[in-house]
Amino acid sequence: MKTLIATTNPAKLAEIKSFLSDLPLELVSLKDVGINQDVEETGKTFEENAIIKGKFFCKLSGLPTIADDGGIEIDALNGEPGVYSRRWAGEENTLTHDTDSDERLINYTLKRMQGIPSEKRGAQMRVVEALVLPTGEVFTGEGIIRGVISEKPSEQRYLGFPFRSLFFIPELNKFYNHDSLTKEENERYNHRKKALDKIKNIII
Repeated sequence: MKTLIATTNPAKLAEIKSFLSDLPLELVSLKDVGINQDVEETGKTFEENAIIKGKFFCKLSGLPTIADDGGIEIDALNGEPGVYSRRWAGEENTLTHDTDSDERLINYTLKRMQGIPSEKRGAQMRVVEALVLPTGEVFTGEGIIRGVISEKPSEQRYLGFPFRSLFFIPELNKFYNHDSLTKEENERYNHRKKALDKIKNIII
């Protein structure tokens, strides 16, 4: 069954494909089906935005569509940036996925966290995956992982996932970077995998 993964973020695309690789699906990207339109994310929650994107691209493609929305929520900043994670550093930092925009987000986050003690640097990564079917049915799954904002970023960068260079998991003593975690750790801790697992049985 051909299924569209509706994201322009290459890191998200690769991660979703890897976590669905055990399903009998032909996973295609927006580029694969010739879609270059975008949709405005007007929702106030991750779930609303994921559904907005899923419905838009499902209608365009006529395919079952998986779309997601997620970001980081920092305790000391009352949950910021939340749904504005990619746009947090200012309007000039649009929803592009390149090294410069990633670095702006990393540096801006460190600036906002200056002076906040280690015991108050808690945060969580949250994502909602939406599966939208051509019939109009919508299914969602949410995944969360807790950690802290490091005072210094990891030297590793993972294009498209800037906050993972700041998000540290104390119980693993590692940054939440795909390349730093073992396969077993990714299976257990990845918040996107947790969300996808909740809708896997519907996809097939």
